[in-house]
Amino acid sequence: MSAKTFSASFESLRTYECPDWFRDAKLGIWSHWGPQSVPMAGDWYARNMYIEGTPQYLYHLRHYGHPSKFGYKDIINLWKADKFNPEELIDLYVKAGARYLVAQAMHHDHFFNYPSKLNRFNSMQVGPQRDICGEWKKAADRHGLPFGLTEHLGATFSWWAVNKGADKYGAYAGVPYDGNDPLYKDFYMDNFEYVVPGGFTDKVSWWYTDNPKHHAYWLSVMKELIDLYKPELLYTDGGLPFGYGGEVSHHVYAAEDTDPAYRYGLEAVSYLYNKSIEKYGKNNAVYLQKDRREKIYSVGILDIEKSQLPEISSRPWHTDTCIGNWFYDAKQQYKRPGHIIEMFVDIVSKNGTMLLNVLQRPDGSIDDEASYILRELSAWTSICGEGIYKTRPWRIFGEGFSSVHLDGFKEEAVNWTETDFRFTAKDKSGTKTVYAFMMKAPENRITVIRSFTLDEKIVSVTLLGSGQVPFNQNYGVLTVKLPETLPSLYVNCLAVELAE
Repeated sequence: MSAKTFSASFESLRTYECPDWFRDAKLGIWSHWGPQSVPMAGDWYARNMYIEGTPQYLYHLRHYGHPSKFGYKDIINLWKADKFNPEELIDLYVKAGARYLVAQAMHHDHFFNYPSKLNRFNSMQVGPQRDICGEWKKAADRHGLPFGLTEHLGATFSWWAVNKGADKYGAYAGVPYDGNDPLYKDFYMDNFEYVVPGGFTDKVSWWYTDNPKHHAYWLSVMKELIDLYKPELLYTDGGLPFGYGGEVSHHVYAAEDTDPAYRYGLEAVSYLYNKSIEKYGKNNAVYLQKDRREKIYSVGILDIEKSQLPEISSRPWHTDTCIGNWFYDAKQQYKRPGHIIEMFVDIVSKNGTMLLNVLQRPDGSIDDEASYILRELSAWTSICGEGIYKTRPWRIFGEGFSSVHLDGFKEEAVNWTETDFRFTAKDKSGTKTVYAFMMKAPENRITVIRSFTLDEKIVSVTLLGSGQVPFNQNYGVLTVKLPETLPSLYVNCLAVELAE
């Protein structure tokens, strides 16, 4: 696109075009990591530890003490990140197939993983005393990987009002949690407007607040982040801030695009793009957000958390998922490598890109199970990566009787059959290669693809990782004889070259 700058308006930002690096990359690795990993008890710990009776509240009470005495500010002091080695980790991620790296700048807990001048609770002043985001960026730059940041600050103001509560029963009934301590009002937020006798108000959507001071603070933080790191990608955990008007479903809002509260999000996105234009002479940046209405997400790229689209989208899209829980959870079962690979192939076939959170322990290291997943991804990528990277969707995304379950946040493994294929395509020197991923290999080693037309003359078929294989084409139906031993234990791929 041209070097014309963007203004903070829907009209201007809807001229956005996705950069080629993002369309080519297909797989990113995400460090969704911060002080909430310390208890090793899963996601949203900073909120749930203040909700009496929840598993994380009980865990906190019995491991650290009551949140009136030992609160989240004290958890932060336990986060040392003493085994965090981004240089070693990124080597593993690149081998596993990552083509961009994303670090968490801050979660809803209001702790910043970089040296902020706007928030004293940051990783240079409290806890690790390291610039976590800066170290990740340095490692990404060494490999020439685009570097992204995720922000979850928009929801913090209302999300964290629970730290103003108190137990309703038991030994500490009525004793205020430490979020009421005026010494930490800047960290725990001055969000008493959400507190009413006996609980919390639901006067607006609990996800995005209508508090103008928080809106202005959020925008200042976004500009600070962009100025410090000039990221190629910025992810918002929610819709474009701060449109609201009643929550339709998780992260989807009912506001019209005329809502004046969108001006903060529009200004942040235009600031991101214009800084990229300053750096590269063109916009090389990607903005990700989760409102599924095209008139809203068209200012950037649609992100779908832990789910997918049912068909090919004409616009590139993105999903973020994880190998287990979002933060390290000692009780959480991990996805198996085959399941991750099947999800990945299905996403790419529909013009999507996948961001995979590889869980880090509190000290910054990854465990043996995560290392195993990365090794398996590395082996698979070395075989089938040709059919993934720099590809585009074919005219259909697949064939067969099976499909992914599109109930959000479920991500159930699919019982694929031998009829199921997913397709990508790539133009090569005037010819087209269609990549046919066999979601389940046929036991008799004869596979049949019915999606080619009479006009699509096949000149060769190669099993990636093995070599050319015998084939027969009758009235568009392609029959391929596979070797007894396949190159991958997981999804295998046929490169089908069509005549010019």
